[in-house]
Amino acid sequence: MKDLGNYRKSYEKSELVETAIPEDPINLFHRWFYETEEFGAIEEVNAMTVATIGLDGFPKSRVVLLKKFNEEGFIFYTNYNSEKGKAIAQNPNICLSFFWPTMERQVIIKGTAEKTPEGISDGYFDSRPTGSKLGAIVSPQSEIIPSRNFLEDNLKRLEATIPENEIIRPHNWGGFLVRPKEVEFWQGRPNRLHDRIRYQLQTDYTWKIDRLAP
Repeated sequence: MKDLGNYRKSYEKSELVETAIPEDPINLFHRWFYETEEFGAIEEVNAMTVATIGLDGFPKSRVVLLKKFNEEGFIFYTNYNSEKGKAIAQNPNICLSFFWPTMERQVIIKGTAEKTPEGISDGYFDSRPTGSKLGAIVSPQSEIIPSRNFLEDNLKRLEATIPENEIIRPHNWGGFLVRPKEVEFWQGRPNRLHDRIRYQLQTDYTWKIDRLAP
């Protein structure tokens, strides 16, 4: 067994202090997101981990791509009949997390997920490349399939029968909007004394800000 006990790094790139943060976590997320994007060392800065409680009672995490964020929350797209889609239908309380190692930063978001309006899902689906549209139709996400050929053959069949301008979003595919209830920003610091700032949504829709011990 490989011993990882000596894998250590000193975090020294930045700091997170109360005097330099906004009252709203979305504004701070916006700043961090585009600072990370401009740094240029991460291929998909919008990659995030989505954690749900499955129908079997176990938590499960997987990486998906954030497609939009604004003052309402964070949007990603999926097959509603997938494992994650069914988990969210049963329990909409989920967690999103971003890890940007080159910036020594993490963001952890607790919130509730709801389906986006059909018009928003239609608009995003229509913006996708043709192959991605067909893939969403062909794949019975999370279900057991007999082989890779099953997918490839169904894709070829669909390509031969549906003109590109007639590809319509399937009703079981669309977006989830995650409305944040709590957002934690983690900035690596020396000596493992990391900065952790937590925003919690209050009943009057203001945000309570606390510093947490690392």
